[in-house]
Amino acid sequence: MSDRKDMELIAEMVPPGSRVLDLGCGNGELLALLRDTRQCSGYGIEIADDNVLACTRRGVNVIQLNLEEGLAIFEDQSFDVVLQLDTMQHLRHTERMLRETARVGRLGIVSFPNFAHWPNRLRIVTGRMPVTKTLPYEWYDTPNIRVGTYTDFEVLARKDGLRVLDAFGIQNGRAVRRWPNLRASVAVFKFERG
Repeated sequence: MSDRKDMELIAEMVPPGSRVLDLGCGNGELLALLRDTRQCSGYGIEIADDNVLACTRRGVNVIQLNLEEGLAIFEDQSFDVVLQLDTMQHLRHTERMLRETARVGRLGIVSFPNFAHWPNRLRIVTGRMPVTKTLPYEWYDTPNIRVGTYTDFEVLARKDGLRVLDAFGIQNGRAVRRWPNLRASVAVFKFERG
């Protein structure tokens, strides 16, 4: 999450005063925003050295940890909200981490590139993999291990017994609630254990 408007839309989903865990928190910008505008506290989880340093410089609590190892260091329901923004598509064990998000937090919020966005579909029809602002890499050098769609996540949430509380897409810094699988480049879901 690097677009400020996108971050603000997601920040609005976090109840004020929440204790937050941000998985793959990057440079800590969202956690700092939540701290400064919604009086939230908590931790970021990040693996990259430069991002850990950036979090520290922002005054954001950060733990350097590889998410592929899971969240065993945290007890059940130890956070009000667990964020997994622009992270799922980079993980080998996506479903396990989704279950861990629901275990550790009372609420989970995820976002990821929506591969079913209409420009991506059009690019595939022409025989090429999509390269967009949200999916900026060629097929041969992408850090994305997984590609998913808004509708795919709805199916996975049902399969894993998660109750979706809110869902929308994001396009150009605006929430898309009508036909988000087709019209939005980013999918966003807020959920709890069912």
